[in-house]
Amino acid sequence: MSTDNSPPPAPQDRCINYIEFNVADITASKDFYGKAFGWTFTDFGPDYCEFTDGHMKGGFDATGPGGPVTTGGPLVVLYGTDLAEILDRIEAAGGKIVKPIFAFPGGKRFHFTDPDGYELAVWSET
Repeated sequence: MSTDNSPPPAPQDRCINYIEFNVADITASKDFYGKAFGWTFTDFGPDYCEFTDGHMKGGFDATGPGGPVTTGGPLVVLYGTDLAEILDRIEAAGGKIVKPIFAFPGGKRFHFTDPDGYELAVWSET
């Protein structure tokens, strides 16, 4: 039994909501995933494209640090209704904030690493 007295999260709160692939060439990625899986796409400028597989959305990001592609797999993005509260919970649980809350088209988000070094993000519309 949990000793956490906080209210239960909203149905979407603190759930995996989005996955970002850091890519070298958005056009090539769109071509591959469109042909291989039938995904559809929405462009948000030359360095970012959102995809949908009909169930989940994600993005192709060509703005990665230190060059266009970083290793370590896709960025898993969770949704959160209260970014500041979730940021505090992550730090209290032993996570490290690696990108503080920042605005982007669609809302705000931050990035963190878990105790094993995996980088994830949490986003919200506000």
